[in-house]
Amino acid sequence: MEKSYFDKVHTWGRVWSVTALCVMLCVPLFICLRYDAWPPLQGVIKGLISVIPLYWATAVVEVTCYAPMLGAGGMYLSFVTGNISNLKLPCALSAMESAKVKPNTQEGEVITTIAVAVSAIVTTVIIAAGVVLFTPVLPLITAPDSVFAPAFQQIIPALFGALGAGYFIKHWRISVIPIVVGVVVLYFAPNTVVGIMIPVTVAVSLAGAHIMYKKKII
Repeated sequence: MEKSYFDKVHTWGRVWSVTALCVMLCVPLFICLRYDAWPPLQGVIKGLISVIPLYWATAVVEVTCYAPMLGAGGMYLSFVTGNISNLKLPCALSAMESAKVKPNTQEGEVITTIAVAVSAIVTTVIIAAGVVLFTPVLPLITAPDSVFAPAFQQIIPALFGALGAGYFIKHWRISVIPIVVGVVVLYFAPNTVVGIMIPVTVAVSLAGAHIMYKKKII
């Protein structure tokens, strides 16, 4: 029996995810083999104990939050190529908005997969070109005393501000509550990681929208 599109996506997504993981692990393995320098087991275990709880929680939260928006194909591509919250997710949301499709639909699945794939290709090309072209001048424009230095410290806020402004303007009533909650959380706990902030604001957004809908505010 011929496999469906989603069966193929999950099959190849798992294959390439495992392949990418093996390639990533081969880098430190080959370095250890080449230089015969192995980290002490006690140090590895001690380091893993301190970071594994955070990354396990983040992994579960990110898959739960991102999968409905990215779709199966977009999710596999995003988790292999990385930089999801800063680049892949905004590209997927912007592409769905431009194509006027919704998440969790066949059209949305196709659009998000294409958007994430193009984003990964463009990112790779731009990074390669930037390394070649900007290496001579990059230290000059990123130096602490450079006039451009403050701009490089605001890249992520500028990216999310530009992407979020369109949604805030269209749905400003729904946006008020999660923005206020996010600001309050970061004010009292400025070191809160993205993996925790995203589900918190998502839950607040859903609850706020539901209450305002029941109250006929929206």
